[in-house]
Amino acid sequence: MFGLEQIQMKLLCFETRSNCLMLLVLIMLKWDFSDCSSETSPTAVSPTTQLTTYLTTKLSLENVKNVQISAQTDVSITLMWEKVQNISTYIVRYFHNSSKEVNVNCTEGASITHEISGLTPGTKYNFTIITVREESKSTGYTVKAVTRPLNPEELKAVTQNETSITLQWRKVSNICSYILVYNETNVTVSASDEEKVIKEIDGLTSATRYSFRLFAVFENVTSSGISFSAATAPPNVEDVQHINQNETSITLQWRKVNDLCSYILVYNETNVTVSASDEEKVITDINGLTSATRYSFRLFTVFENVRSSGISFSAATAPRNSNWFKSISQNESSITLQWEKVDGVLDYRLVFSREQINVSASVSQEQVTHVVSRLTNGTKYSFSVFAVFENIQSSGTELTAATVPLTLAAVRVTERTVSSVTLEWNVDVGKKWIYILHFNGKNIILKPTTNNVLSCTLSSLQPGTEYTFSVVTKFFELHSKAYEDFTVTAIDCSVVNWHVTDSSIQGEVGGLFSNATAANKSETHVSPGGSNVSFTGLYPGATYRITLMYEKNSYFFHQCTHNLTIIPPVLSGHCEHWGGGYSVQIVWNKPPGVWTAVEVNVSGRTLWTGEQGEQHVTVSGFQPATAYQVSLAALSGAVRRPEPFVFLCHTDPRGVIAGSVIAVLIVGVLLCIAAFVYYKRPDIISRRRFYSGAAEQLNKKPKAISAVKFATHFHRLSENEYMGFSEEYENLSPVGRDQTQKVALLPENKSKNRFVNILPYDWCRVKLSKSSPTASDYINASYMPGYNSKREYIATQGPLSSTLNDFWQMVWEQRVNGIVMVTNCTEKGRAKCEEYWPPFSKPCLYGELLVTTTSEQEESNWTLREFTVKHRDTCEECRVKHFHFTVWPDHGVPLNTEILIQFRGLVRQHIERQASSAPTVVHCSAGVGRTGTIIALDVLLQQLQNQKAVGINDFVHRMRLHRSNMVQTESQYIFLHQCIMDCLPSDKKTEESMYANADIIYVNATALKELHSNA
Repeated sequence: MFGLEQIQMKLLCFETRSNCLMLLVLIMLKWDFSDCSSETSPTAVSPTTQLTTYLTTKLSLENVKNVQISAQTDVSITLMWEKVQNISTYIVRYFHNSSKEVNVNCTEGASITHEISGLTPGTKYNFTIITVREESKSTGYTVKAVTRPLNPEELKAVTQNETSITLQWRKVSNICSYILVYNETNVTVSASDEEKVIKEIDGLTSATRYSFRLFAVFENVTSSGISFSAATAPPNVEDVQHINQNETSITLQWRKVNDLCSYILVYNETNVTVSASDEEKVITDINGLTSATRYSFRLFTVFENVRSSGISFSAATAPRNSNWFKSISQNESSITLQWEKVDGVLDYRLVFSREQINVSASVSQEQVTHVVSRLTNGTKYSFSVFAVFENIQSSGTELTAATVPLTLAAVRVTERTVSSVTLEWNVDVGKKWIYILHFNGKNIILKPTTNNVLSCTLSSLQPGTEYTFSVVTKFFELHSKAYEDFTVTAIDCSVVNWHVTDSSIQGEVGGLFSNATAANKSETHVSPGGSNVSFTGLYPGATYRITLMYEKNSYFFHQCTHNLTIIPPVLSGHCEHWGGGYSVQIVWNKPPGVWTAVEVNVSGRTLWTGEQGEQHVTVSGFQPATAYQVSLAALSGAVRRPEPFVFLCHTDPRGVIAGSVIAVLIVGVLLCIAAFVYYKRPDIISRRRFYSGAAEQLNKKPKAISAVKFATHFHRLSENEYMGFSEEYENLSPVGRDQTQKVALLPENKSKNRFVNILPYDWCRVKLSKSSPTASDYINASYMPGYNSKREYIATQGPLSSTLNDFWQMVWEQRVNGIVMVTNCTEKGRAKCEEYWPPFSKPCLYGELLVTTTSEQEESNWTLREFTVKHRDTCEECRVKHFHFTVWPDHGVPLNTEILIQFRGLVRQHIERQASSAPTVVHCSAGVGRTGTIIALDVLLQQLQNQKAVGINDFVHRMRLHRSNMVQTESQYIFLHQCIMDCLPSDKKTEESMYANADIIYVNATALKELHSNA
């Protein structure tokens, strides 16, 4: 506008020389220029042209006004102008590299709009619009305009990261200016001379899609623009872990990125797309891998097909397991293991019992061998071997192997009999090992139970024979080294046919022994050797303990011990007058030797004297001036000299006359008394008859009653309120009472007796071996006869607390294998017997003997126990059966005969099964009443079975010669008869049984007790 005003000012000065018309033209021109300038801003006209136009208006048409560029494309420009004086024809001339023109004819409207097409994109054009009417043309109105440039091509995102996107496009012709619009932001891009334009858009948000619009700009005219979208890369994953590996797969885990669910895992030129679940962590397995191989991985997060920059890591697969794994050798403390080497893996891990050992193999090895030491013997171990590759181990191969068990430290021979041996050794119950005993050509498999001692009894062996044996411990099919030893069965000396004289012992002994001795209290004799045992120069009547020993490899075996009493010495004697011819005194010499009693027989009457030292006895009841035959025989214990010394004895003849006179006077007095008594007290005559009958019975030797006649005999004794039983029992009262009991009455032995009136006789008492010269050999026990031998039983009192050791010493020395107890330890609140056995499985030491209760079986009427008795010094051991009858009242009888007969059957079965010559110990409290009854019942039932006869009175008589008060009460005596009655065959019994009224038995027993007390 500034240039136009200057022109106007010049024209104004020029017109000062013109007239007023010219001034009006200038004003109109002023108006026109103002309108053009406002309507045609894209094109400018120079002042010179305006001036020329102005100067020629007088001669030409007016130019168009209000020319506008109404539209532009890349190939067209639309012009719009107002008609000049309603002229409808115009010429549009445009120029770029060449000039073109277009005729425009528009009769309608006040303005004309015309599109010039076929133009070149992004080109500046000069347009001149000329008004035409007929031959006249205006000078033309010129305007400049440009076509839009073409849109850029090949627009793409060439790189993306978390905060930027780099775009690239091909440059449009020579256009270097572009506008990029995104997120309401315009970015001007200036291109270089390169063919392609590259622009990085940064400051973006990761994992976000952006929309872009790109324009080419030419002369401030933009192209139509193209749209494009691209996304930024997501963040990389974090906390990638390989949580599991095996031979063919690796399991990976990572934390999900911003809830993105698409990931790409690249390894070995393989792309694996991983789609995540809703879980916070992503877990995927990579399968089909090669064992013992390290793999490199690259993990990308994916958003809109755009990957993150990715993270790299590596992981290895586990090696495969060994194809075989075995133990190739074992001993007591180690196991040698061997396994296949896995491919090229050199590292292995051996695991067992919470221990871990790393083992390295060499390249040249084909298998790996390792010795595991410091192990426990006889123990099973579980091994696992793992191949290790880059600290990753295989799943492992397992093997169970065991160490060899220990060889037994010792096998003890706890019992040796003539036909059996018992072997014993300690075991560990917790290990449950098996033991194989090889004995006499046979293998015996033994398994421990709950006891830590395992024992085995081998029977049916030959006496006095050496046997070798071995014991192998077996565990997990592994055998220890064998424990080897030998033993020898014992010899039964009691079956040897000993030839005994009053100075020698000889016998042929079968079986192994290397030394034979015969010893008494003062000297020991040795047999010369060989199987023919011979001892000479012995002391007559002495008891010698014959001992056979076998020695081998410094082992000493006690083969047998047997007591033999040799024949007592020969006695010589004479008789002397005594008692006016009505008695004689038998006198004998004192020969060298030992005797315990002298049997004196005068005309069929036999009596025994006391111990050694007495050399005479007075015998009464003879007639004066009469010759009687006398025999003297020495006894040593139960051994009697077979050839007695016999001589005639003449009584004193001086007593005949005096005796006749006295006899007449006595007869007269007796007749008077008898007459008086007969008239005044006839009952006494009846009683006298009873006692006279009893005297006759005393002088008669009782006879056995046949089974056929026993029932009649039983009922005869039961008549008159069982007066016959009373007579028989009363006649037994004095039997044996005249025998000596000196040892029992010694001051040092009195405390060992439970009752002061129940003492053993000297000649048949049981003697203990003495450990020292001052020790006592006393125990209140007596040898008792049986059906088969003179010393089949030992009757003894119930042990006192002070005699427990003595009791077990007797059991040991007498080789007892059965004890019969017919009392309870306490009855009616009074102590009857000390409990002399230990509690179950709790051994107790009695002197030198260790006693263990190994079994206990309690029944309603009795209890059966079994003991093992072991000598502490020699380790020799024996077994003893204990029969305890628990329902027998003191001084009474059981409730019925059946239970006692059954109990006796158990005892007899045990005795016969043992087949031993050892005595059976029987005791109650005093060792006479219940003890005598059970012994008598056992013997009488054997007699009944073998002889079909039974002599109850006779056997009780025999027992009382060995121990006083045997079968202590009349009720027990009657009970014995009732037992025999109940054992008779049915055809021998009568229908009536007196035992149905048992109360009478106890009444009789009470009456007898009161009678004795009153006496």
